[in-house]
Formats: sequence, C-alpha cells, structure tokens
Amino acid sequence: MLNFNGILQENTTILSNNNRGYAYGDALFETIKAVHGKLLFFEDHYFRLMASMRIMRMEIPMTFTMEYFEEEIKKTLEANNLLTDSARVKIQIDRVAGGLYLPESNDVNFIISAKKIDADFYLLNEEKYEVDLYKDHYLSPSLLSTLKTNNKAINVIGSVYAKENKLDNCLLLNTNKSVVEALNGNVFLVKGQVIKTPPLSEGCLKGILRQQLIDIINLIPEYSLEESPISPFELQKANELFITNVIQGIQPITKYRKKQFKNDVAKLLLQKLNVKVRLG
Repeated sequence: MLNFNGILQENTTILSNNNRGYAYGDALFETIKAVHGKLLFFEDHYFRLMASMRIMRMEIPMTFTMEYFEEEIKKTLEANNLLTDSARVKIQIDRVAGGLYLPESNDVNFIISAKKIDADFYLLNEEKYEVDLYKDHYLSPSLLSTLKTNNKAINVIGSVYAKENKLDNCLLLNTNKSVVEALNGNVFLVKGQVIKTPPLSEGCLKGILRQQLIDIINLIPEYSLEESPISPFELQKANELFITNVIQGIQPITKYRKKQFKNDVAKLLLQKLNVKVRLG
C-alpha cells in the first residue's frame, strides 16, 4: 500500500499526466533503510530532505516535522506488514500540479512506499564486482547535482550501459573529468593509509552513508581522510575502491579494468558501521 498524503488502498491510481514530478522532474526523494520499524539515520535523511526542498523553492508545510514523517513512515510499514522486517522506504516530494516550467503553486504532495529487503544489518558482499568509467555523459558540478531529485537520466542510461557491457556498476565523471560517484552511491578510494572521497563541490550526491563513514574514518588513528578530487588515473593505483549507499552499506569493487582490489578497509569500516547502527 502507498501513503499519498495518507494511506491509500491498493491499486489506487495517483499519477496523472499533470504530475510535475513526472512531467518536469520537479520532485525530490529519499531512500531510507528501516530495520524492524527503526529508521536508520533518519534525522540526517529528514534534514537533507528539508534542505533540498528549500533549494528547490518548495513550500514546506508546518506539519512536515521529523515526528510527523516518522509516524507516516511507520503507518506505511504497518500497512504493508513490514514493521517486523527490513524494508527500503522511499519518500517522494513533488510540487502540486499546475503550470508549465513555471509552477502555479509551490505547495507539495508526498508519497511514501515500502518494499521488503532481506538483510537487517549491513553485510560484506565479497562476490566479483566489476566497474568501469561511464564517459558518454558528464555530471555538471553544482548545488543541484548534490540533491536526490527525479532528474536522474545519466544514472538510468549509465545503468543500461553497465548491463550492456556486463558490468556491475559504472563510475561517473564530472565536466572536469574527475571521478564523482557511482551510479547508485558515493565512491571511496584507499591508497596506503589515506582514504579519499570526492568533495561535494565536485558534484557528488550529499550521501547520508558518505557522511557516516567520514565520521567513522576520522575516529580511526591509522587512517586519514581526504575530501579531494579523484583523477581516473588514481583508480588503478589504489589498494581499494568501494561504493556506499544506505541500503547496501559498503560495496567493495573487486575489479576496474585490469586492476584487482582488496577489501580490508571496507571490511573494517563495515564492522564499525554495524556497531554504530546497533548503538544508534
């Protein structure tokens, strides 16, 4: 069942040709992992969503408190019999119908959906995971590129490209030809005792798990964190590469072109991340 400004019955039609999220990509979304009703890193998700709405000049209703959304998400989980399971929760905010490029109103709708997933906590996937660069199109670094909007054409066609070339994922470049992120998450590079990830100024998504790992790495004395641009030439010199998002956690990359990678640091960080989840 969906929650469209309130719980709806199954098979209820809610999308019209005037929906601005559909017609113009005038929408934002958050993907949250729920474990037995507990919403992981929910405060971070909530504040990112509110900040994104402000950037998109959407009107934020007074009712849109963190407690309100938490309650609405739990209603959605309950309606789908998922309060005792793990689930992928998606909140979508779209501006109400009306207007062309210029909206008639800045008021919004919300849609909350939930789908069962298997893993309660984050597991290390040690299976083969091969990536390459996607160079048909480039991200333009700006504040908008750091938001989770419905304008994700490059991620869609990049995913098609990856499937056509039997890749598990692709790394995206910005217009400066720096590595920005993966198709479905942020990217980290390990070289010796240095762990690097692109800064937000490069155009990467302001990832929730990205920030969690930055906080964790900064507490490990053996490693230093650098938020700095990553050149494609650095990839084959790295000891490890891994991708992060809130659903999978940490996905080690095993192969980029002819280079094979280890996963020692990814394994260490995943252990510390799961401890943080249990204690949070």
